[in-house]
Amino acid sequence: MPESKPRRKNKPQPQENTGSHAVDKPMPVWYKPVMFGLMLLGLAWIMVYYLSQTLFPIPNIGGWNIVVGFGIAMVGFFMTTGWK
Repeated sequence: MPESKPRRKNKPQPQENTGSHAVDKPMPVWYKPVMFGLMLLGLAWIMVYYLSQTLFPIPNIGGWNIVVGFGIAMVGFFMTTGWK
C-alpha cells in the first residue's frame, strides 16, 4: 500500500531587520565609566561631608550636602537601567 507524503507546514520565513533598533545598538564607550564615576563621586561627596565635620564640600548649604551627594549617586544608579 502506498504511503502518503507528509504535509509541509507553512512556516514564516525569518525577515532581516532593515532598520536598527535602539535595543540592538551597542553601548557607547563612555557610558560605564560615567555611570560608575557618578556613583563613586556621590559616595565621595557624602564621605567628605562627614569626615570634614560638615565644613566641606559646600559649607553654606549644610545638610543639603547629603542630598547633593545622594542625587549624584542616584543619577549613576538610574544609568544602570540602560546598561547592557
